[in-house]
Amino acid sequence: MSASEGRQHWELLPGAGLGPLRFGMSPAEVAGALRVSEPQKRVGGPYTQEDFAGGVKVFYDAGKLACIVLDADTGPQVMLAGFALVGRDPEQAHRFLLDYAAEHGSCLLYTRDDSLALTDLGVLLRSQEVGGVRMSRPVFVREDWLESEYYRDRLPLEGAPATDESPWQS
Repeated sequence: MSASEGRQHWELLPGAGLGPLRFGMSPAEVAGALRVSEPQKRVGGPYTQEDFAGGVKVFYDAGKLACIVLDADTGPQVMLAGFALVGRDPEQAHRFLLDYAAEHGSCLLYTRDDSLALTDLGVLLRSQEVGGVRMSRPVFVREDWLESEYYRDRLPLEGAPATDESPWQS
């Protein structure tokens, strides 16, 4: 599948949300916005994680939507200045975000695992292996999560199996 072929397209709303989802929504509001009765999977813990069909994973902080993760292969596509962020070559996506930040004066942040984030947009670029190929998998969060050391270390990581003790890994 190409970066955009057969995918829904969601609009990035910096600081507010993504597609039909808005930060601060309750789990019931998220399910309603995604037009489902409940998630396919729910993992409890300090930050509840819910997985939905169509490659959408969400995390809640104190029962309110705080993080949206899109699957690199099946998740909706999100464009930023004409560039598809989901399912791209991670190096190309990384270079695009660096160029975007330089052109627009966006604030850059590197996480401990060398993921790149544009804090003013709430976009964190991670990667995911799909069929032996690494592809870009953006994570969208409330700005305060990217700026907080506490949360930065708990953002969804790639490549490690999910456990009940650590719902931040996928």
